[in-house]
Amino acid sequence: MKHIFQILLVVLTVSACGRQEIDKYPAKQADWKSKQISIEHLDDFFVGKTYLPVYSHVYHIYDHRTFDLTITASIRNVSVTDSLFLLKADYYNTVGDNIRQYAEAPIYLRPLETLEIVIEEKDIEGGSGANFVFDWAMKNDKNPPLFEAVMISTHGQQGLSFTTRGVQIFE
Repeated sequence: MKHIFQILLVVLTVSACGRQEIDKYPAKQADWKSKQISIEHLDDFFVGKTYLPVYSHVYHIYDHRTFDLTITASIRNVSVTDSLFLLKADYYNTVGDNIRQYAEAPIYLRPLETLEIVIEEKDIEGGSGANFVFDWAMKNDKNPPLFEAVMISTHGQQGLSFTTRGVQIFE
């Protein structure tokens, strides 16, 4: 009984120390609503559109068995001087249906700021061919934004993670 108590005490001590470290450095995420802005004249801006492929699941063993993934889509303003304006952030499923819109109004990102969209692992609505299309604007085209996605999942001892990068599209 004495050994069980000692083991329990060690486990609780280690757990408590680990929790303090997590709380010590909380993740800072932007509130999209507080970043909304009105843009009147887009004629003064360089306007672009970016396609970002993502995967809410991938197939394994055969085509009816899937491995579900958590998606983190990252919108990065790589300019050190200019703001980025995100005009649209639409999420499409495998068959091309627009299933979600993330920007209700234009949103600004300060220089070097990053915004994220997280699609939970249990949300498989997008499918294996899911994607985002982002419309954006900047004062110049020297440092266009970077759009990346990280897909990850772990089950037991098995883990899977990979990234994708957006490509600018022209219409």
